[in-house]
Amino acid sequence: EISNLINSASTYEEWASLYQKLVKLELQLDLLNDEAIEEVFLMQKREANLRFYKFIKDNYTSWFLKEKSQRPQLSHEIIKENVFPLIKNKPVFFILIDNLRLDQWFIIKPLIEEFFTLKTEKTYCSILPTATQYSRNAIFSGLMPSDIYKKNPDLWVDDIDDGGKNLYESELLEKLLNFFRIDCKTSFNKILNLNAGKKLVNHVNDLLNNNLNIIVYNFVDILSHAKTEIKMIKELANNEKSYRDLTYTWFKNSPLFSFLKELSTKNAEVIITTDHGTINVNQPIQIIGEKNISTNLRYKKGRRINFNSKDVFCIKNPNDIMLPSTNLSSMYIFAGNENFFAYRNNYNHYVSYYKNTYQHGGISMEEMIIPFVHFSTKN
Repeated sequence: EISNLINSASTYEEWASLYQKLVKLELQLDLLNDEAIEEVFLMQKREANLRFYKFIKDNYTSWFLKEKSQRPQLSHEIIKENVFPLIKNKPVFFILIDNLRLDQWFIIKPLIEEFFTLKTEKTYCSILPTATQYSRNAIFSGLMPSDIYKKNPDLWVDDIDDGGKNLYESELLEKLLNFFRIDCKTSFNKILNLNAGKKLVNHVNDLLNNNLNIIVYNFVDILSHAKTEIKMIKELANNEKSYRDLTYTWFKNSPLFSFLKELSTKNAEVIITTDHGTINVNQPIQIIGEKNISTNLRYKKGRRINFNSKDVFCIKNPNDIMLPSTNLSSMYIFAGNENFFAYRNNYNHYVSYYKNTYQHGGISMEEMIIPFVHFSTKN
């Protein structure tokens, strides 16, 4: 049945539905512990991602020429379409867990459902690149990256520039609220470590005085990057199942879960979502480029990049997909499936360091088809 769905999927909705089936099946297979069946399933998932990559390559550019009804909901539409309408009498908590994949969502969902009433559960599509700098700035600004760059150049930091790339999210959100003339009391909270998480739990009652509370939680992103850099984490999360198990263990014991349990006793609307997912990469693609090319392993932005065209989705005119062009000859290239970009120089060291690590920025179901969930408290 899944093979037939892979062969016939031709719209984003069909791909989103197929990916949810694959994730649910994968979670069932986790319980079986049968390596032979798992191997067959992983081959099927790779085949699905190959086809999904081709689907995005063939269709993504056209989405920016089509009517809204003819394409999926994208990052820059989430807040204005799904969050602003909720700002009424109850405080709204918009919780963005950075880098949360659909499979990770499904394993923590039962813990949360016990305390809340589920109103909406769906997926939306992350824009390309599926990287925090692009997708999350698009979420909070309500704009595609090229429009952020044109309208607020002081709030956009280019890939190769020094400094944080997501330092102006609260300013971008404020501009979005002003544009739609939404007069509401807002808080913007970034949780980057355990202490900040604990502090948040202690301030639940203060936050209830706001109409809109944005909470950006960084743990899953830290976990995926730690897998690259910390040998112990690499061994703890050496396959997809153990990566999910680690997420579950973290969440169950996290200040975020404590915060949600505390919030469940109040009267509030709660959104849980993410900015993009992540994929375990295994296959290097050799590229040659100038020094000032972007460093991400799943997409590259720069001039005069040499690559094999069959391996990448190449955008020579960034405006076609509403990305900033900070240079006349800037181009973007995206990796699909389980591929990652590696330079010819020091190639073997680079490949062995990054093989079997979680990366994002490119094209895969894991990175692009992501959860958006609306809960209400039971009070």
